Amino acid sequence: MDYANHTWTQDFILAGFTATGTWQPLAFLGALSIYLLTLAGNLFIIVLVQADSGLSTPMYFFISVLSFLELWYVSTTVPTLLHTLLHGHSPISSAACFIQLYVFHALGMSECYLLGVMALDRYLAICRPLHYHALMSRQVQLWLAGATWVAGFSAALVPASLTATLPFCLKEVTHYFCDLAPLMRLACVDTDWHARVQGAVIGVATGCNFGFILGLYGAILKAVVQLPSATNRAKAFSTCSSHMIVVALFYASAFTVYVGSPGSRPEGTDKLIALVYALLTPFLNPIIYTLRNKEVKEAVRRVTDRIRTILKRP
Repeated sequence: MDYANHTWTQDFILAGFTATGTWQPLAFLGALSIYLLTLAGNLFIIVLVQADSGLSTPMYFFISVLSFLELWYVSTTVPTLLHTLLHGHSPISSAACFIQLYVFHALGMSECYLLGVMALDRYLAICRPLHYHALMSRQVQLWLAGATWVAGFSAALVPASLTATLPFCLKEVTHYFCDLAPLMRLACVDTDWHARVQGAVIGVATGCNFGFILGLYGAILKAVVQLPSATNRAKAFSTCSSHMIVVALFYASAFTVYVGSPGSRPEGTDKLIALVYALLTPFLNPIIYTLRNKEVKEAVRRVTDRIRTILKRP
């Protein structure tokens, strides 16, 4: 009990990155620019899907849900990254640290489940086209989107609560936000059992979803190659390629960091890999879903023409 009380009353120190001299303002401006562009890009997708009726399909509904999730996901960690780049070592209370840990993992696991739902949507659209709109009604879309958030925030309770109940003897976190492995290195006790349980929970959640996605895309690939028209095959592949790129980026970094023992990686590598899934991936998602998408470009044109028409009215 004394250990628990001490854990929740002490402060941690986020070490962040050791950028000095001219590199410090450049690193800060670079991270700030990516953060602002990420917010703008994801907000753009949300507004566009709502503004254009041509994008009122299940696929774009789930893309807008992903963008909404990414807004919160990137905002959970990047402000502390910017603070450490600007001020160096930054103190953070244990309560704020554990809340950040929980919310970050809850949003990350929600995204994991959402990517599985998006793969299911593509499977139904391509392999069950005649029943697609009946199976993926608006009510089903809302239910699936809500279920991903409930599942993500429920699953994240296990690793977050196990970490929060550890007794900590050190307080400098070798990271720019509170994450599992850097916090567990500060504990006064052996954390091997905790790491195994956390790895199992996160591994099952990500592994099962990844296997589910691979199975769905295997069925999609089989259906697409049997299409008689090369045009239809190209169109089917184009609707899936963006999602496949996002899945590859997300799962590659997630498996690298969270599957396996925290002690198996050199100290300090976690924060470098974290830049990929906590900053770079949310930044790239809007680009991946828009630049190669003719429907989005046409929607932008329609919305732009509508705005111009409104502005020209006397």
